[in-house]
Amino acid sequence: MATPSPAAPPETVTPPYGERAIAEAQLICFPNPRVGRAYEVAIELPEFTCTCPFSGYPDFAVLRLLYQPGPRVLELKALKLYVNSYRNRAISHEEAANRILDDLVAACDPAWMQLEADFNPRGNVHTVVRVSHGVRQPC
Repeated sequence: MATPSPAAPPETVTPPYGERAIAEAQLICFPNPRVGRAYEVAIELPEFTCTCPFSGYPDFAVLRLLYQPGPRVLELKALKLYVNSYRNRAISHEEAANRILDDLVAACDPAWMQLEADFNPRGNVHTVVRVSHGVRQPC
Protein backbone atom coordinates (compact mmCIF):
# COMPACT_ATOMS: atom_id res chain seq x y z
CA MET A 1 0.00 0.00 0.00
CA ALA A 2 1.36 3.42 -1.01
CA THR A 3 1.69 6.07 1.62
CA PRO A 4 -0.23 9.24 0.87
CA SER A 5 1.90 12.20 -0.08
CA PRO A 6 1.81 15.13 2.30
CA ALA A 7 -0.63 17.86 1.40
CA ALA A 8 0.88 20.75 -0.46
CA PRO A 9 0.97 23.98 1.54
CA PRO A 10 -1.81 26.35 0.56
CA GLU A 11 -0.78 28.95 -1.99
CA THR A 12 -0.67 32.50 -0.81
CA VAL A 13 -2.66 34.57 -3.27
CA THR A 14 -1.79 38.22 -3.38
CA PRO A 15 -4.80 40.38 -4.21
CA PRO A 16 -4.44 42.62 -7.27
CA TYR A 17 -2.83 46.01 -6.59
CA GLY A 18 -6.17 47.83 -6.93
CA GLU A 19 -7.82 45.71 -4.26
CA ARG A 20 -4.83 46.24 -1.97
CA ALA A 21 -4.99 50.01 -2.51
CA ILE A 22 -8.72 50.07 -1.74
CA ALA A 23 -8.27 47.95 1.39
CA GLU A 24 -5.58 50.34 2.66
CA ALA A 25 -7.47 53.51 1.65
CA GLN A 26 -7.26 56.50 3.95
CA LEU A 27 -8.57 59.98 3.35
CA ILE A 28 -5.64 62.30 2.72
CA CYS A 29 -5.78 66.07 2.69
CA PHE A 30 -3.37 68.88 1.92
CA PRO A 31 -3.25 72.47 3.19
CA ASN A 32 -5.80 74.83 1.67
CA PRO A 33 -3.82 77.19 -0.59
CA ARG A 34 -6.39 80.00 -0.04
CA VAL A 35 -7.44 79.92 3.60
CA GLY A 36 -9.80 82.82 4.24
CA ARG A 37 -11.24 82.90 0.73
CA ALA A 38 -14.68 81.37 0.24
CA TYR A 39 -14.55 79.12 -2.80
CA GLU A 40 -16.25 75.87 -3.75
CA VAL A 41 -14.95 72.55 -4.97
CA ALA A 42 -17.34 70.26 -6.88
CA ILE A 43 -16.52 66.57 -7.26
CA GLU A 44 -18.64 63.92 -8.96
CA LEU A 45 -18.09 60.22 -8.32
CA PRO A 46 -20.31 58.42 -10.87
CA GLU A 47 -19.47 54.81 -10.00
CA PHE A 48 -20.33 54.45 -6.30
CA THR A 49 -21.46 50.98 -5.30
CA CYS A 50 -22.49 49.26 -2.10
CA THR A 51 -24.86 46.41 -1.31
CA CYS A 52 -28.36 46.48 0.11
CA PRO A 53 -28.26 45.29 3.74
CA PHE A 54 -31.64 43.57 3.30
CA SER A 55 -31.41 41.84 -0.09
CA GLY A 56 -27.68 41.76 -0.74
CA TYR A 57 -28.30 43.19 -4.21
CA PRO A 58 -25.86 45.79 -5.48
CA ASP A 59 -26.80 49.46 -5.28
CA PHE A 60 -25.29 52.01 -7.67
CA ALA A 61 -25.17 55.76 -7.22
CA VAL A 62 -23.64 58.99 -8.40
CA LEU A 63 -22.10 60.90 -5.51
CA ARG A 64 -21.99 64.68 -5.91
CA LEU A 65 -19.78 66.44 -3.41
CA LEU A 66 -19.77 70.22 -3.12
CA TYR A 67 -17.72 71.88 -0.42
CA GLN A 68 -16.01 75.03 0.74
CA PRO A 69 -12.61 74.09 2.14
CA GLY A 70 -11.52 74.98 5.63
CA PRO A 71 -7.88 74.40 6.59
CA ARG A 72 -7.52 71.30 4.39
CA VAL A 73 -8.51 70.16 0.88
CA LEU A 74 -9.35 66.56 -0.03
CA GLU A 75 -6.82 64.71 -2.17
CA LEU A 76 -8.72 63.19 -5.12
CA LYS A 77 -7.03 59.80 -5.51
CA ALA A 78 -7.41 59.10 -1.80
CA LEU A 79 -11.09 60.10 -2.06
CA LYS A 80 -11.57 57.72 -5.00
CA LEU A 81 -10.03 54.80 -3.11
CA TYR A 82 -12.04 55.60 0.03
CA VAL A 83 -15.31 55.66 -1.94
CA ASN A 84 -14.40 52.38 -3.65
CA SER A 85 -14.04 50.76 -0.21
CA TYR A 86 -17.85 50.73 -0.01
CA ARG A 87 -18.12 48.33 -2.96
CA ASN A 88 -18.94 45.22 -0.91
CA ARG A 89 -20.27 46.96 2.21
CA ALA A 90 -23.87 46.18 3.20
CA ILE A 91 -25.25 49.61 4.06
CA SER A 92 -28.46 51.57 3.54
CA HIS A 93 -28.56 54.58 1.23
CA GLU A 94 -29.15 56.89 4.17
CA GLU A 95 -26.33 55.50 6.30
CA ALA A 96 -23.90 55.48 3.37
CA ALA A 97 -24.46 59.19 2.67
CA ASN A 98 -24.26 60.17 6.34
CA ARG A 99 -21.19 58.06 7.11
CA ILE A 100 -19.31 59.33 4.05
CA LEU A 101 -20.11 62.93 4.98
CA ASP A 102 -19.00 62.34 8.58
CA ASP A 103 -15.69 60.85 7.42
CA LEU A 104 -15.03 63.67 4.94
CA VAL A 105 -15.82 66.34 7.54
CA ALA A 106 -13.51 64.64 10.06
CA ALA A 107 -10.71 64.52 7.47
CA CYS A 108 -10.76 68.06 6.09
CA ASP A 109 -12.85 70.22 8.47
CA PRO A 110 -14.67 72.13 5.69
CA ALA A 111 -16.41 75.44 6.21
CA TRP A 112 -19.39 73.87 4.46
CA MET A 113 -19.99 70.56 2.72
CA GLN A 114 -22.91 68.90 0.96
CA LEU A 115 -23.05 65.33 -0.30
CA GLU A 116 -25.78 64.13 -2.62
CA ALA A 117 -26.09 60.38 -3.18
CA ASP A 118 -28.27 59.82 -6.26
CA PHE A 119 -29.02 56.09 -6.36
CA ASN A 120 -30.05 54.34 -9.55
CA PRO A 121 -33.69 53.23 -9.57
CA ARG A 122 -34.28 49.67 -8.41
CA GLY A 123 -37.73 48.12 -8.29
CA ASN A 124 -39.24 51.35 -9.66
CA VAL A 125 -37.87 53.38 -6.72
CA HIS A 126 -35.39 56.22 -7.16
CA THR A 127 -33.69 57.55 -4.02
CA VAL A 128 -31.65 60.70 -3.55
CA VAL A 129 -30.10 61.37 -0.14
CA ARG A 130 -28.69 64.85 0.51
CA VAL A 131 -26.72 65.64 3.66
CA SER A 132 -24.77 68.74 4.65
CA HIS A 133 -22.50 70.20 7.28
CA GLY A 134 -21.71 73.80 8.23
CA VAL A 135 -22.87 77.09 6.77
CA ARG A 136 -22.40 77.92 3.09
CA GLN A 137 -20.68 81.24 2.44
CA PRO A 138 -21.19 83.36 -0.68
CA CYS A 139 -18.29 83.18 -3.08
